[in-house]
Amino acid sequence: MGSHDATSPRLALRWLRERTRHITDQLDAAYAQPGLHWLTDEAEHERALAYLTGGTGYQLTLYDESTHYVLLAYPAGATP
Repeated sequence: MGSHDATSPRLALRWLRERTRHITDQLDAAYAQPGLHWLTDEAEHERALAYLTGGTGYQLTLYDESTHYVLLAYPAGATP
């Protein structure tokens, strides 16, 4: 849990990457795979950046057997 105010869409994407790394480091290998794939998916990062730059939020959800981790980035003033 937590939040972070980023001053640009690129910094928001950096925060998403950092949080994804932190979460995948704590998950069992099978549950970490989607997050690890996302971390190396440059096309998806560009899509997330385009959303944020265009004023739309971006969401990434990771999970294990008992918990869902929802990472959400959205521009200032936008409704999450």
